[in-house]
Amino acid sequence: MRVKAPPLQLFVTFAAIFSAAALADGVTPSEAKQLRDEVRDMFYHAFNGYMQNAFPLDELRPLTCKGEDTLGGYALTLIDSLDTLALLGDHEHFGAAVEWVGKNVRFDIDKTVSVFETTIRILGGLLSAHLIASDYATGMKIQSYNDQLLHLSIDLADRMLPAFDTPTGIPFGSVNLLHGVDENESKITSTAGGGTLTLEFGVLSRLTNNSIYEQVTKNAVRGIWARRSKINLVGAHINVFTGEWTQKDAGIGTSIDSFYEYLLKAYLLFGDEEYLFIFQEAYKAAMHYLHHDPWYVEVNMNSASTVWPLFNSLQAFWPGLQVLAGDIGPAIRTHAAFFSVWKRYGFTPEGFNLATFSIQNGQRSYPLRPELIESTYWLFKATRDSRYLDVGRDMVASIQYGARCPCGYCHIADVESHKQDDHMESFFLAETVKYLWLLFDLAVGPDNIVENGPYKYIFSTEGHLLPATPEIALVNEHCSYFGAFCNGSGRHNYGMTNTIFHQQEANDTRFSSNLAPSIHHVKRKDSTTTSGFIKGQCPGLTHSQKFGISYFEEEGNAYEQEPSSQTQGHSVIVSPNPAKKESANSGKNEKSSSEENENPDSINHLTENKDADTAKSRNATEL
Repeated sequence: MRVKAPPLQLFVTFAAIFSAAALADGVTPSEAKQLRDEVRDMFYHAFNGYMQNAFPLDELRPLTCKGEDTLGGYALTLIDSLDTLALLGDHEHFGAAVEWVGKNVRFDIDKTVSVFETTIRILGGLLSAHLIASDYATGMKIQSYNDQLLHLSIDLADRMLPAFDTPTGIPFGSVNLLHGVDENESKITSTAGGGTLTLEFGVLSRLTNNSIYEQVTKNAVRGIWARRSKINLVGAHINVFTGEWTQKDAGIGTSIDSFYEYLLKAYLLFGDEEYLFIFQEAYKAAMHYLHHDPWYVEVNMNSASTVWPLFNSLQAFWPGLQVLAGDIGPAIRTHAAFFSVWKRYGFTPEGFNLATFSIQNGQRSYPLRPELIESTYWLFKATRDSRYLDVGRDMVASIQYGARCPCGYCHIADVESHKQDDHMESFFLAETVKYLWLLFDLAVGPDNIVENGPYKYIFSTEGHLLPATPEIALVNEHCSYFGAFCNGSGRHNYGMTNTIFHQQEANDTRFSSNLAPSIHHVKRKDSTTTSGFIKGQCPGLTHSQKFGISYFEEEGNAYEQEPSSQTQGHSVIVSPNPAKKESANSGKNEKSSSEENENPDSINHLTENKDADTAKSRNATEL
């Protein structure tokens, strides 16, 4: 049933009323330190509760102080918590946990598991912990560690590979770790489920020099994007065999959310322009058709007709993604709107109806989700506006008052009554308290590997730390580039490592003041790679030469079909200071060091194109 969207003025008025009430007295530096320490205590209350009452089962039941297996029966919460222990500088627990996982976890079990959840929670947790435990530069190197978690990661990924054996390249939603895909397995999967695997599998390819992991997940993204609508929107569910959309509602929340997230983050971590091109077009379409400033609605992917004026809690990651993309203004307004819902109930319900300004029926719970907290952290990191510390303080108070229970923190079954439910998902320790702790630690004066460590880190959708090390970010770089990691050559040529983050310190978190002046256009039709620091002759490849894909400007514009009352869209493009190159080597897949080392916290390398009538790029050949 098509639902008529309420007037935009009502959205703005509602957000303004509640965001004005949201600002509390400012958080002082001493209070920020107290809040950071309180969040640390929150983590250990939940972590110790799990270890004492649920381990080695997957998750804790914090009201009854028992455990339950919810994913695969391999100590899910412990694996999901590994890099949080490292972030807190807890050498003792981190070392003991890594040792136990390396000795005791096995994946040759007859369990059918979610490909998406297993990838982001288990594979991501193992890889992040491996990269920390094996590197002296992190300050958390474990002397006895001998790549046990990496071997587990390879075994797990190999057991999930059969899920990708489909005509479209989009994986099945579930796979049996012992027998592969069951003959009766559903052929329907979500867009997020098929398109949110690139970071973890890509990192594994870079660490093992085995391209299969990265290739199958890139093919999955291509399979989804090739089936987008004419207005560059994707639906929520798709048949992995036929490629037909079985649910055509387009949005930024449930079933689609992290598809957008991984497009940008895969570019930022790997420097792969193909992800950037797709993100630019997908983001432009989302801002044009889904954005009713400051809210987002769900529309039909083909007609853009509003079908569901709903804020669902998974949308709350979006302002944080916009910070990484450099679109700060809309991020600030949307975050204020989303937080107004939190202030109204003390938590965000799973669904809030924008037509009635009330909780959506059947979506009254708050399962300790991190997305709004994540966006709060990123906005404070970008702006240093103290209002986001006030927001964080309110969130800590709500969780402490409403969700704390004997052995951990409980789901909230109803955000109005604050009735507790006997569950604590592993992401509470992997993400929720992690982002809260990072927020207040940043305010105090950061002392952690994310802010002060040797690398830039990209956070996975599960909050796992994936570093832009030369081995990961520069794996395909030419050896003649200064700063290149020459994979397979047996040597590292780090060269001018002080230059690769554009004259900023590796973990400088200051907000760039020259965001606006950096605006200019990049023509996709004549896309070129960007030059690194060159030593000798090192020609680059164009985007079309790299991927066999040519982009062209269509005559006419799909956006012009929409009513002029639609909110103007925002397109994010890269302005990487390209240098002219000579004729390309057609057989190489090179990346420029200036692209691959984009600072995900520094916004000045991304620019806004606010001309919604700019002709959109489309693939001339099917991906």
